[in-house]
Amino acid sequence: MTRYEQAKNMYAQLGVDTEQAINTLKDVTISMHCWQGDDVHGFDTDDALSGGIQATGNYPGRANTPEQLMADIDLALSLIPGKTKLNLHASYAIFENGEHVDRDQIRGEHFKKWVDFAKERNMGIDFNPTYFSHAMVKDGLTLSSPDEEVRKFWVEHGKACLKISEYFANETGIPCVMNIWIPDGYKDIPADRFAPRARFKKSLDEILDTPYDKSKVYVTLESKVFGIGVESYTVGSAEFCLSYSIQKGITPLMDNGHYHPTEVVSDKIPALLTFFPEVALHVTRGIRWDSDHVVVLDDETKEIAQEIVRCDALDRVYIALDFFDASINRISAWVTGFRSMQKALLTALCTPSAALKELQDSSQFSRKMVMMEDCKMLPIGDVWAEYCRQCGVDADNYYDEIEKYENETGKTIVRICGVCGKEEQAVSEAELAKKYGYDAVLLSPGG
Repeated sequence: MTRYEQAKNMYAQLGVDTEQAINTLKDVTISMHCWQGDDVHGFDTDDALSGGIQATGNYPGRANTPEQLMADIDLALSLIPGKTKLNLHASYAIFENGEHVDRDQIRGEHFKKWVDFAKERNMGIDFNPTYFSHAMVKDGLTLSSPDEEVRKFWVEHGKACLKISEYFANETGIPCVMNIWIPDGYKDIPADRFAPRARFKKSLDEILDTPYDKSKVYVTLESKVFGIGVESYTVGSAEFCLSYSIQKGITPLMDNGHYHPTEVVSDKIPALLTFFPEVALHVTRGIRWDSDHVVVLDDETKEIAQEIVRCDALDRVYIALDFFDASINRISAWVTGFRSMQKALLTALCTPSAALKELQDSSQFSRKMVMMEDCKMLPIGDVWAEYCRQCGVDADNYYDEIEKYENETGKTIVRICGVCGKEEQAVSEAELAKKYGYDAVLLSPGG
């Protein structure tokens, strides 16, 4: 008997069908955020990253061109089991033949290469207007700006993105989730909290007055508690975004790094599902603040997955990942984050939720606690290995493939010891760096 067969029998004793869990997970789509591969730089501007967003670290290998980013995404996809979508920001428009238009004028044709990429891989595309890292972000404000020229510029950007989202849906045959998030706010205590939110509401109304097919484009609105440079006041607060979403019939999006440290998104999922037909998630890992660390199999990630499954809401929750770590191999970050979310979902699917609910409803709280604790020791790793096998990927050792790719493309160029100054790899790899456009030197901490 194999380890998986033994695990399958152990779960069956609790009424859990692991084959059903595996097959269910195969149909769960998680959206892959392109911005992990290039530290949120994008291709439409050379402006510095702004809007309370920071990608920290200087690990070599950041993608500098669309072709490099697509190649990196391809490798990540080959190591991720299950279904994925591609998640783009508007700043990843690809201009050719010397053309360049500003964000209020972008069109679907500026994303045709991404559409071709997605169609070749049978993927849908999700989309995000990019309200940051741009000269028209004046005094940290976009859709809530008192400067009418600024506000209208960003309204037109939102309208353009609605049309592009519908283009994605028409081309791929898969609905597009378009998420709106703005960085607007104030560093210090504002004199007027109402007017910026009134302007934000007006701007959103104007954007959503643009005709679009609601069966093809699912508009979501993302809140945030604070950001770097807007510590005292955020225009798009949770209360504002939830109220607006329910009034306009759009979908609220929760990023689990966008709340107070004592708040958890897992508890908010069943609350919102009581009132909204769908909710959307950006799953990340905040450490002390919205730091967008790579998702790992921690308690909150597992609890987010548990609530989705307990609520029987896998078809009502749009799951996307949102992190950007420049201190480690970026492809490894993608794959680790995806696999962690999938492991959390598989763990939830292999939890005897019906039995636990029955114990709760019959007030058998002690037995419920014991059973929940016992479930933590079940051999979920063996079920995960079987899931990966059925999806045609290795359950372990995926980093070997990433390291091989890193070496072949010249991404680990010349490593120079930060202590003794000795080159640890052949200088000839610097030629590969020049060819592929990657960083040539990485200071290592060891001697």
